[in-house]
Amino acid sequence: MAKLSIRNLDVSSQEVLMRVDFNVPLKDGAITDDTRIQAAVPSIQHLLAGGAKLVLCSHLGRPKGGPEAKYSLAPTAVRLGEILGLTVKLAPDCVGAQAAALRAALQPGEVLILENTRFHTEEEGNDAAFAKELAGSAQIYVNDAFGTAHRAHASTEGVAHYVTRSAMGFLMERELKYLQQELESPARPFVVIMGGSKVSDKIQVIMSLLEKADTLIIGGAMAFTFFKAQGYEVGNSRVEADKLDLALEILAKARQLGKTIILPADTRETDKFEDGAQTRCTAPFAQGGGVTPGWMGIDAGDVAIAEFRKTILEAKTVIWNGPVGVFEIENFAKGTRAVAEAMAEATRLGAVSIIGGGDSVTAVKQFGLDEQMTFISTGGGASLELLEGKVLPGVAALSKI
Repeated sequence: MAKLSIRNLDVSSQEVLMRVDFNVPLKDGAITDDTRIQAAVPSIQHLLAGGAKLVLCSHLGRPKGGPEAKYSLAPTAVRLGEILGLTVKLAPDCVGAQAAALRAALQPGEVLILENTRFHTEEEGNDAAFAKELAGSAQIYVNDAFGTAHRAHASTEGVAHYVTRSAMGFLMERELKYLQQELESPARPFVVIMGGSKVSDKIQVIMSLLEKADTLIIGGAMAFTFFKAQGYEVGNSRVEADKLDLALEILAKARQLGKTIILPADTRETDKFEDGAQTRCTAPFAQGGGVTPGWMGIDAGDVAIAEFRKTILEAKTVIWNGPVGVFEIENFAKGTRAVAEAMAEATRLGAVSIIGGGDSVTAVKQFGLDEQMTFISTGGGASLELLEGKVLPGVAALSKI
């Protein structure tokens, strides 16, 4: 990893600007899930222990062109203060005279949060003058917001041009370790599980990981595009009609590379997309089965689940992105739960298990299995782009060792 780490910094009495991801869910002004705040705490504590004057910046929500009270970072300042046992001040803006004065008054071991960077349109436009003012008098910048590293915004990329050194925090370091380093030469068999609704959302990841993986399991609604392309009956299941040729191209590429693609052997179907609706497993596709006309596939079937489980338990490295069914509805969640349980068991057997962001993270947490995985990514789009092999602007901007 050729980028400067927070471990390599001497921050004693230095003002440090740190980009965190405090884009937390709120309800009636209260934080409903503080996972993202907790994820930044190790880096924050490390910098404070080193004597930094710590200035944190983040976005929250999607304000429309200016300040909106509902998107204030005030609740995050309160929550971070509770976690650290410190008073965490909040600047009324991320730039301007008041923010500058509060930054100048900071003492070693103190924390200041700047107000939502997206209250300024210059943030997403990566405006140079705004980035310079955001950097302020800090000569050290730390990025620990992996979930926004795929965006070239002022607080994720622009500020790096106006400081002496830019380093990755512990969270960023772990993301790059598991989503990049570990997958360069993974322990084998290397199994990739790709789910979700659209082939088009995952095409670049699938093509990239096909080069590295031994086996690719494709589940979720996107599997029906593959079935439809091969002439199987899919009923009212979700299909991307304009991606049928692409599905065949992926299958052909796998054969060319000598890689195994596993589609669900059978599917769980329903005639109503609602909680409590009746479900049943189809006959295996290979034996002439298919989704009943007028019904829709909403989960992996029992035969498919058994095959998925066997493949996962044989893996030494397994990465999962995207559910294999509509897990938000209990009677459509059997397949996704089974995948999560198999990954937890594979981890206990010594495999490296990686949850590659997005709805898969929500699923393993819902099933209470998040603590049993080797690594869970905090990024959605950033995870996918890294897995595609793209260079993330927020990572590229960091100083080399």
